[in-house]
Amino acid sequence: MAKGKTVTTEKKVVSKSTATAKDDMLFAFGRINYILMIAGIVLIFLGYVLMSGGGSDDPNVFNPAIFDTQRITIAPIVVILGYALEVVAILIKAKD
Repeated sequence: MAKGKTVTTEKKVVSKSTATAKDDMLFAFGRINYILMIAGIVLIFLGYVLMSGGGSDDPNVFNPAIFDTQRITIAPIVVILGYALEVVAILIKAKD
């Protein structure tokens, strides 16, 4: 009969140790937060890629492509949207 009590006590100890192992694996944000953060990083990267280019190989020749609508208007808007998405991803409360 003493063995039965020891086994029950050991089972409780095992369950407590697994509960503390689960508590150690908590993340600072929820899954949706991380997905939004990755989407924001992708938008920021895409915006900077859209801004690149438009230069000239010859310094004596002017290339008007540097003032293209893509580089002057669209790319900065995409970058700002990416940063705004990062702020939302940090501030939103995860439901899980």
